[in-house]
Amino acid sequence: MSKKIIQNYAQIKNDIFKLSPNANCIVVSKNQANTLIEEILKLGHVHFGENKFQEAFNKWKMLKTFYPDTKLHFIGPIQTNKVKGISNIFDYIHSLDNDKLVDEFYKEELNTKKKLKYFIQVNIDNESQKRGVNVANLSNFISYCRVAKLNLIGLMCIPPINKDPKIFFNLLKDLAEKNNLKDLSMGMSNDYHDALVTGSTWVRIGSKIFSN
Repeated sequence: MSKKIIQNYAQIKNDIFKLSPNANCIVVSKNQANTLIEEILKLGHVHFGENKFQEAFNKWKMLKTFYPDTKLHFIGPIQTNKVKGISNIFDYIHSLDNDKLVDEFYKEELNTKKKLKYFIQVNIDNESQKRGVNVANLSNFISYCRVAKLNLIGLMCIPPINKDPKIFFNLLKDLAEKNNLKDLSMGMSNDYHDALVTGSTWVRIGSKIFSN
């Protein structure tokens, strides 16, 4: 198993280098055992993604003692009562999507003096079942984040299923450029090639690495 994981990881890193040498890979380690995550940590990889606070806390409180340079990315929906805990162990937030979360992160940063890096999750096709800021409301929400002095670095999206993801990746790129945001968190195991070609700076890869 560990040999296959290392092979998968090497292939993805090679793909990224060929398609977009300056892009970053977030290894999505949710639901994975510490022993498997360590296979990637031993290779010197730094960026890992999780989507559940309690699981991440239980897992990384030990791992980060041995790999203190690790940078953790929160990539799931956020409950306001989890903001304090998330702020404590995570470095990047990819799912900022409402005013209440902005207010809570603002207060937490005032208390702790720890500055996180934030992506706004955009509901890129205005799907009723998905979280994220609607495109029509994005400009106002960006302004709200900037008034709160959050370190807003980019936009994130999950394109709709059964539609060409490149359409939505290009749309997100245009939105980022119009709002002077440099980073794009887009592309997962099934569509990261399209995302990289479109200009993604962060791809979130899990199953493609940890599958047999």
